[in-house]
Amino acid sequence: MFEFLQNMEPLQQGFWYTAIAASFIFLIQTVLTFVGGSHGDIDHADFSGDSHADSPFQLFSFRNLINFLLGFGWSGVAFYNSIGSKTLLIFISVVIGAGFIFLFFILILQIMKLTEDNTFKLENLIGRSGEVYLTIPSDMSGKGKITISVNGTSHELQAMTEEKENIPSGHSVRVLYIYDKILVVSKI
Repeated sequence: MFEFLQNMEPLQQGFWYTAIAASFIFLIQTVLTFVGGSHGDIDHADFSGDSHADSPFQLFSFRNLINFLLGFGWSGVAFYNSIGSKTLLIFISVVIGAGFIFLFFILILQIMKLTEDNTFKLENLIGRSGEVYLTIPSDMSGKGKITISVNGTSHELQAMTEEKENIPSGHSVRVLYIYDKILVVSKI
């Protein structure tokens, strides 16, 4: 299968074997990632010892090892006949392999910028304004309802007020704080 490698020097063979193996594993990882399998990350192969699920990037992971070997192997293959000093060739290959990891890191950061959390959270309503839908009784004596828009979506939520008079329908209000999952509002 690899007859063309038989007449090469051991270092050149090493670069070729590294490049071919890393490319094959990289291809498998890529296919698994796009198919949607959780096997694409190979979390159990991380070398870091402590797995931070909230961290978008781990320096010592199987994926980064493959990225490094991909850059290392193919740069060694590409520059083998161009660079006379084998020490310089290995150094350049290591730098390019590290560059592949850095490039992957930049790519992950850019992808993370595309994610957006549109989860509706009551805490995000503090300071926002809305409109009274059902009259809100005074002195926290009962509950009314307000309509408030968040991220282009309108929500109808229970509300109370600390004010001495009722807030009738149609009035604008501002959310002051949240008490037991009920918005506490005041007139604007």
